[in-house]
Formats: sequence, C-alpha cells, structure tokens
Amino acid sequence: MFKKILIANRGEIACRVIKTARKMGIKTVAVYSDADRDAVHVEMADEAVHIGPPPAAQSYLIADKIIEACLKTGAEAVHPGYGFLSERESFPRQLAEHGIVFIGPNPGAISAMGDKIESKKAAAAAKVSTVPGYLGVIDDAEHAVKISQEIGYPVMIKASAGGGGKGMRIAWNDAEAREGFNLSKAEAAASFGDDRVFVEKFIVNPRHIEIQVLGDKHGNVIYLGERECSIQRRNQKVIEEAPSPLLDEATRKKMGEQAVALAKAVNYDSAGTVEFVAGQDKSFFFLEMNTRLQVEHPVTELITGVDLVEQMIRVAYGEKLAMTQDDVKLTGWAVESRIYAEDPFRNFLPSIGRLVKYQPPEEGENDGITVRNDTGVVEGSEISMYYDPMIAKLVTHGPTRLEAIEAQAQALDAFVIDGIQHNIPFLTALMQHERWRSGALSTGFIKEEFPDGFAPLTPAPEARKILAAAALSMEILRKDRLDNLPGRLRPHSGLMREQWVVKIDGEYISVMVGNGFAGIPLEIDALFEGDAVATPITSRWAPGENLWLGAVGEDEVTIQVRPVLNGVELRYAGATSIAKVMTPRIAELDKLMPFKAPPDTSRFLLCPMPGLIVSIDVKEGQEVKAGETLAVVEAMKMQNVLRAERDLTVKAIKAKAGDSLAVDAVIMEFA
Repeated sequence: MFKKILIANRGEIACRVIKTARKMGIKTVAVYSDADRDAVHVEMADEAVHIGPPPAAQSYLIADKIIEACLKTGAEAVHPGYGFLSERESFPRQLAEHGIVFIGPNPGAISAMGDKIESKKAAAAAKVSTVPGYLGVIDDAEHAVKISQEIGYPVMIKASAGGGGKGMRIAWNDAEAREGFNLSKAEAAASFGDDRVFVEKFIVNPRHIEIQVLGDKHGNVIYLGERECSIQRRNQKVIEEAPSPLLDEATRKKMGEQAVALAKAVNYDSAGTVEFVAGQDKSFFFLEMNTRLQVEHPVTELITGVDLVEQMIRVAYGEKLAMTQDDVKLTGWAVESRIYAEDPFRNFLPSIGRLVKYQPPEEGENDGITVRNDTGVVEGSEISMYYDPMIAKLVTHGPTRLEAIEAQAQALDAFVIDGIQHNIPFLTALMQHERWRSGALSTGFIKEEFPDGFAPLTPAPEARKILAAAALSMEILRKDRLDNLPGRLRPHSGLMREQWVVKIDGEYISVMVGNGFAGIPLEIDALFEGDAVATPITSRWAPGENLWLGAVGEDEVTIQVRPVLNGVELRYAGATSIAKVMTPRIAELDKLMPFKAPPDTSRFLLCPMPGLIVSIDVKEGQEVKAGETLAVVEAMKMQNVLRAERDLTVKAIKAKAGDSLAVDAVIMEFA
C-alpha cells in the first residue's frame, strides 16, 4: 500500500480524505494557497506545501505545482478530491510521467466521460437512455436560439466541461436562450477554462437521480445504489438522500445495470457517478458522468457501509474490488444537507467573513441514529471569496426516511454558526416541509414552493409555546441567580414569581408558574394563557450557552440562543424569533412603546453580496422598465444579474465595472 499520498484539494474534502488515509496508516501531504495558510486541512495533514496566491487559477489549478509538491515530499500518489484538477484528463498523464499515481479513473475514462458532449455519444453507444439534444459546437447566441427552436422549449443550456451547476441555464423562449447562452459561456470560461456549451431538451418536473459506481483495474464494476439529488437551487444540489423515495427495486436494478454498462464501455476504474434525469413515472435518461468522488458521497457510505475514499485508494494501488454486486446491501436511509455561506433571505447570495462561532452538532451513533459532519473549518476560520461557499455537509442516517429527516432537523437546530450569513434556517424549514417529507420531489421544488424567495418563517402556535417556555425558563434562572448574589435581599422570600408575560415576535403570552426548582437542571410547571393544564418544563441550559436543551411537555427540543437587548433571539425549526420576558406591569407599558420603521432603501440599488462588478448596463438619466438588467455582479464564480424591480429612472451611478464592493454598498441611485 502507498506510504504517503498528497491531496490536491482544500476544505472539507481534503479533511475527508485525510481521515481515511489515517485509518489506513497512510501519511498525507496537504497543499495550500495564501488564503488557506491556517486552514484545517493544513493542520490535519502530516506535511503541507504552499502552492501560491489565493485565486485557484494561480494555485490549486496548476498541475506543475502539485507535481512539484509531490516530488518535494515523496508523495507516491495524488487524490484530487472533487473540482479543481479532479476531472482534467491531462493531470493523471502528467503525474504518470513523474511516476506518481492518480487516485481516480484512467485518463481515457476521464476523456470519454468528462466532456459532456462526448459522454452522451458514448452513453448512446452503450445503449444507455439519453435525452434528446444537440451535441455539436454552437457558434453564437442566434445559433443557440435556432437549435432550441428545433428541439422545442424548454431547453437546458450547459457547459460541456461543467459541473456543480455552473455554466447552466434553462430557457423557455428565444430571449432566455440568447441570454442563457451568453451567461453559460461566460461562467464556463471563468470556472473551467472551456467556454463550449451544448443544448438539450429540459424534462419538465424532473427528478435528479444518480448511481454510484465503483470499478477496479481488473474489469470489475459494481453499483452501490442511488442518490436522489432533486432539491436544487440554481441547478446546484442543496439536499441529497439515499436511497431515492421514487425508485422501486426493479428500476434501481435497471438504472444500476445501465450505469455499470457505461462504466465498462470506457474501462472505468475508480469511484464515479452516473447521473440521470428521471420522470415521475420512473422513466430515466442519461445526464452525465462525473469521473470523480461526488460531494454527496457520504449518504451512499452510510447506507452501504462502504468507505469510497478507501476503495479509491485501494483501486489506484492495483487491488481488486473485495466485493461483488451481490455483497452490496442498502440499509436504512441517509439525508445530507449542504451548509453554505449564503443569505437565504437575500435570494441566497454569497456571504463571506470569519466564523465568530462554529459549533456543529455532536457526531456519532446513538439509538440507531448516526450524525456525521464533513467540514473543513473551525471556529475562527474565514470563508473566502475565492472558493466555493460550502461550510459543511451535515449527514444523518436512520432506520427509515422520516427518522433520518427528524434527526437532520434536530441536528440543524443544534448547528451554531455566527459571523456570516448561512442557509441553515432554510434547510431547517425544508425539513418541516410536508412535500419534502412525503417524497414528492422534483428539481423545481424550491422554485415551486418558494416562488418569491425564502422569507423568515413565523413560528406556528405550538412552536411559539415552546419558544415562550424556553425564554421563560432562562429568565427565571437568570433572576434566581441574581437574587442569590452575596448580600442581595431576595424580594420574594425565596419564592419564584408566579405571573409572567412572554413577548414572542410582538405577541404577548401570559403564563402562571407553579412550584418548581429554579436551578440547573431547571424544573417548573407553567400554565399558558388558554391552556387548561400546566406544562412541565425542564432544561439543562446554563447562562452563556448557545443551545437550550430541554423538554416542553413531552417534546425534547433544541433551541439556539443569542442575547439581544432586554431579551433573547431564539432559532428553532427554521424560524428566528425575539423573546422578551416581563412582569405583567412592564408588559402593559411595553405595549405603549412606538414602533420604529427601518430606513427606506427603495431608491437605491445595493450590492447584495461582496463581489466584483462585471458590468453596469444602464446610464445616468436612462429610463428602464421592470425586469431590465441594471448590473451584473460576480461572487464565488457565479454571475448574478441585478434587474429593475419596477419602472424607474437612473439618477446617479456610484460604481463601475471592475469595482469590488462590500454587501449593501450603493451601486446606483434612482430618481
């Protein structure tokens, strides 16, 4: 077996590979840019080599620097992770010239499957179901429109060398085909250094299902079940699960056998993924093959018990697969949430900055539930503008789909992140969504269920009661501690106050507290306004802790706690609420306080996230119509088109192309 390997990647996937290498007794070498000098993967590895400035094009994407690091440290093999050099055919060839092993498929397989156009031709030859489309070179936007008309709208415009949702657009008419072609080419060039795009029929109400394959260098290939990745935003996966709630055993077998046939046709010899677009009737068509480890591989590992990274290393070393297709058993259900540095309340625009607090839920197995968190950051780490905004992948496994979902919801409630915006509120809300829980999925799920974007959730009545109970218990404990300070006279002769009012998001809830213990753990009985019987409340929370862990009645709950002026901010089940606990008299006075409205910013176009101004598409004095493009901002490799929300006149332009702006910086002012 290899004595030392280099991981040509960063972040959570680099950490993930290092963990398996340690388990196998293999030493590891990390590479890092200036931006990653203090990154977790650098600290985890046995050795680390600096490879250049922050932009990936000047560091992680330069094969010569990776090879130089291997020669310097004596690394015998390279694991590429995903992204970066993982699917570049020339990379394993360059490694081989220096006697270094590539932990991934052979260059021929990468060549055959890495190009989305050529892969569809290979799939058709292997008798794999394929989507109707045009696989030739597209000359310009008008050519794209002509092809789209021939195929029939809607169509998907995709980067040939693409992946991860970049360089991909859906067009429903000629105008969208023109715009989509130009944007896809620009994103493809920026992300992959290859601006070729192709057009194919877009399947309405589709599901995204992929088959995990594993092959060795001796002609053996197996499939390890499927993953459903239909919950997507901007064509990028958000939640994945395994197995799929759509498939039956017969369809799973048919898809798996087609995936294996395709892999064998190109002599595939590593872990890889064959992606399909599926109809609600279980029909399916080949989409593409990813010749690398997928981001969502943990869900497959949890339902099969197979360490895919270990298998990749063993295959690269020349070992035969130690399992056959009959050995593959799917057990239980796994759900993965991708936790991104993005603001769900601002149309999921990227967020960068330092992780002031980062406290993931506890990992491990308990009562048949497994929690796993693949991450590459710790408290104090910085989320950079140079790389993908993913912070972590939170994975839960349970005996059934609903148990895995419930475990995911609880783990998300316990995931504390401060210092940047993140999508945990959205992910938590999804876990409560009835359509998601029922398994009635499609790739249009998010757009269909949140057509106006994701707005802050309002707690349901039962959730408000739970929040009020938690806030009340914290205030009672705080007051009890104050009353017990040395030399302080207790105002109630050692008894807890009975009458309280809890204000939750502007709603006042009267509560009567019976006898109980105001210590740690706290135990009280509370009679809420409108209830006939008291509710027992217990908690292990101590002042200063970020998580309120306890029970309200029979419900075991986890609530995130953050102090605010005269109260607490509580985050639970996807909703964020402000709670204030008062005496009845203070509550009466509080109701008389005037409301202060936020400032009006409707006359300004504000930069929605830290980013680079790609273009300003209007001039001062110009009258624009609703929907017209005002500016384009690029952040984290994605171009975001800012459009006019209504008819208006441009009064002043405050920025120009090439400017790097902070969030909420003024781009232009309207009359």
